[in-house]
Amino acid sequence: MTPVPGRMTHDYDGDLVVFLIGMRINRWSRVSDWLPTLRAMPPMLRELAADPDSGMVGYRLFGLPRTPTVLQYWTSLDKLYDYASDPQAKHRPAWGEFNRRARTAGDAVGIWHETFEVARAETFYYAMPPTGLAAATGMMPVTKARARARDRMAS
Repeated sequence: MTPVPGRMTHDYDGDLVVFLIGMRINRWSRVSDWLPTLRAMPPMLRELAADPDSGMVGYRLFGLPRTPTVLQYWTSLDKLYDYASDPQAKHRPAWGEFNRRARTAGDAVGIWHETFEVARAETFYYAMPPTGLAAATGMMPVTKARARARDRMAS
């Protein structure tokens, strides 16, 4: 991606939920225990990205190889929970399958998630391609009125 010149910030107003979800491969030799967990996430991300009404506005994968983690941005907590509990979506069967495998996998693979409702967000990007929240929502120049982090946070 090409860097965007100048001082930029994200272009988003509204409710924002940050959701982190990841796994940790604890026993590399037990591929049959951790590989299904690793393979379950890409179809869910494709499903969410293909549905503009899902509430997920963007994501980023990092932490490879041992601790694959997905940072997701959502428009509401309700939409995140609705997706997680939807029996027609890819998450519910993947979660059920993980729980079945966990009974025999022991500690070969660990999983975790954290959810944050964000009241305000402050971002700054200089000579960066769209990254993080700006990649999920869009970028706009930092104006004189929002030149300082404190000013951007107050908006």
